[in-house]
Amino acid sequence: MQQALLLSAKAKDPRPNPYVGAVLVKNNKIIATGFHKKVGAPHAEVLALNKAGSEARGASLYVTLEPCRHFGRTPPCVDKIIKSGVAEVIVGMIDPNPVNNGASIKILRKAGIKVRAGILENEAKKINKVFIKYITKKIPYICVKVGQSLDGKIATRSFDSKWVTSGAARNFAHKLRRDFDAIMVGVNTAIRDNPRLSGTSKNIKIVADTNLKTPLDSKIFDDGKIIIVTTKKITDNKVAKLIKKGAQIINVGVKNRQVNLRQMMRELAALEISKILVEGGGELIGSLFDEKLVDEAKFFIAPKIIGGRCAVSSVAGKGFGRIDKAAKLKDIKVTKIGEDLLIEGDITY
Repeated sequence: MQQALLLSAKAKDPRPNPYVGAVLVKNNKIIATGFHKKVGAPHAEVLALNKAGSEARGASLYVTLEPCRHFGRTPPCVDKIIKSGVAEVIVGMIDPNPVNNGASIKILRKAGIKVRAGILENEAKKINKVFIKYITKKIPYICVKVGQSLDGKIATRSFDSKWVTSGAARNFAHKLRRDFDAIMVGVNTAIRDNPRLSGTSKNIKIVADTNLKTPLDSKIFDDGKIIIVTTKKITDNKVAKLIKKGAQIINVGVKNRQVNLRQMMRELAALEISKILVEGGGELIGSLFDEKLVDEAKFFIAPKIIGGRCAVSSVAGKGFGRIDKAAKLKDIKVTKIGEDLLIEGDITY
């Protein structure tokens, strides 16, 4: 199973599908392996079984995630497993997808195949934490990335923000985008910083823009796919102009005088966006924390003190009323990058 987990991590970008690895063992020897590479590609267990051919009969199949039983972009894996003649299937974690969720194991057992589940389950769940949230809650996994001063500021009182962190930290943060489906900012960041939000060709740029204030000459329109989430009706004149610039417009309801963040996330998940990096600003990040939508945080902290009660804070929003109710970081990792510190971890509430 450890080998299967290592294989699963070899996939560069299977999202919104899970990371899955498979290993076929016969007579105490590995006879075939496979991992799911991308959406639409064969599943890990199918690849391993195809490699093994007739040798799969009587073998043990180790797979990090419960095999699927439904027709999606590919046929059900349980059918292939049953036909292969394997004697045993060892599963890392039950598939959280309600379509499967233990049903495939019942089918395999009914077919006379021995099944064991929960082997290195915690490790399997950790690898697929993005998929678990996406498939069970129907909203994307959210990571916030902040570059701030030692006293928690991302800009001075005059909104000067170039540059709080060092070049080394900024370069490192830029590379983080490769591991996400989309990069999100609030409209104030889009206006004040005018970022291009360039990452990789697959990155989608998202702007949370309650009142459609995104300038038509923003650099975000230079390349790539852009989504603007707003509360303005699709008949608004500005909408037509933004669409002409290449933007996709998503209309959601209002909550706390801004876009309804949970509704926004549901709409984005419906577009198969499963993992989002939020890069600012403070109001958007703070509001996401208020709604308990943040799953992970990466704070780049520069050894600078900006000061000023009117300087821009990295996390705004309403905030938590009690210390014991504050969002907490777990599995904390601290790394020195150039002259800055990167403090990162998973969020609990």
